[in-house]
Amino acid sequence: MKPHRAKGSRPRSAVPGRLSGWAPATALLLAVTTSCTGSAPENGAVVGRPGTAGVGDRLFPALGNGGYDVGHYGLTLDYVPETNHLKGTAVITARATQDLSRFDLDLSGLRVRTTTVQGAKAQVSRSGHELIVTPAKAVRKHEVFRTVVTYDGTPRTLKDDDGATEGWIETDDGSAALGQPSGSMTWFPGNHHSSDKATYDITVTVPKDADGDPYDVISNGELITEEDTGGAVTRHWRTEEPMASYLAHVSVGYFEIHKGRTDDDVPVYVAIDPDEAEDAADVADLVPEIVDWAGRRFGPYPFSSTGAVVDHLPGLGYALETQTRPYFGEAPEETLLVHELAHQWFGNSVTPRRWKDMWLSEGLATYAEWLWEEERGSRSTTEIFEDFYDGTDSESEGIWAFPPADPPSAGRVSDPPVYGRGAMVVHKVRRAVGDETFFGILRTWTERHRHGNADTRQFIALCESESGKDLTALFNTWLFDEKKPSRM
Repeated sequence: MKPHRAKGSRPRSAVPGRLSGWAPATALLLAVTTSCTGSAPENGAVVGRPGTAGVGDRLFPALGNGGYDVGHYGLTLDYVPETNHLKGTAVITARATQDLSRFDLDLSGLRVRTTTVQGAKAQVSRSGHELIVTPAKAVRKHEVFRTVVTYDGTPRTLKDDDGATEGWIETDDGSAALGQPSGSMTWFPGNHHSSDKATYDITVTVPKDADGDPYDVISNGELITEEDTGGAVTRHWRTEEPMASYLAHVSVGYFEIHKGRTDDDVPVYVAIDPDEAEDAADVADLVPEIVDWAGRRFGPYPFSSTGAVVDHLPGLGYALETQTRPYFGEAPEETLLVHELAHQWFGNSVTPRRWKDMWLSEGLATYAEWLWEEERGSRSTTEIFEDFYDGTDSESEGIWAFPPADPPSAGRVSDPPVYGRGAMVVHKVRRAVGDETFFGILRTWTERHRHGNADTRQFIALCESESGKDLTALFNTWLFDEKKPSRM
């Protein structure tokens, strides 16, 4: 994510311990072959224990849930723009990481109509943003199980800790679903922490407007099918690479669609609201140019499609790196487009393990802006670094408020130190190890953790192992120290 300033593959590498990327047939076989495992009394019944509410993230303790790992979300939605009414069915396929007597799903608002686990009716209760599910039979450890939740209502918006709006947001001609960090829970139940990534099928049906014209529906991944039934249009989007739930996205409205391909033959799908078409005239050409440019520096593009959504939502105040198709509430500046597309490598494919590691996403995406500016013949990265250090860059205000790797609260996780000082850390590493080693580190980072999660400790270890240098002093000074470093 990047605030607006004055206006934030196949084949897939396996992620240890995760279901991401497994096929349904494999899941069925796994369910059968593991169904006889787990602790149980003599009569064979599993007792189990409740999964935790939250995964223990210091900044967002209520996000996510323990006891299971989601492999796939199948979301079938019916949405009526005129009334902002949503009806949904979520099919959640997961693997139990313990014997489960009950488990939680994150869900904000919306009425739950029915819930089943493994085809049997489950008991449900609500507590704040938690949907507590008690299956008819406890789920065994390692068992792959399917939960189906039907629900409906008017999806809500949420206020972030930093005051930004997220969730299901109405636009002048439809809606936009934006999820960082927790807004996705407003439109589907799930395990909404970035450490639990999954694949997605998102199918959305929207009735035609009063003039009989269809709305466009844009989501992540690839458009699999499009069906016009006369009074409504249904579009099915599929994301086959693992995705954190905060990156899941749906846009409903009227868009001009631009299709193309990158030099590496990656499909490009850009949707632009007609109200932004003039100011966003270069976006469709810039997207493949930036993706090709970034691929040469950061490693192969990690997903099977790319693009952007340029909506007309003035006043939103930020852009979001929704996977494969970043979202902009208005026509973006060139460097903002670079930032959100760089996130496809840093943040989307390699996702921070905990929210305190967000500098790994935002610092590296901000540094991509610096690299782009340098190559476009403007300031060099060293000049930008100096402008940030001296406080003369327009985005440098507040960068010394706290160490980038240690945001003091949830409301500060998108503050300037995470972005600007985070990028300064990256630049100091580059200067310390040299360009050849530095870009090798970035390519190794995106390859080693492709479609997975990683943390600050792993990044530091990689920098030291690839360079053969002890970088303790550098990281202590620029990443962890609370005060502004002396110029060195």
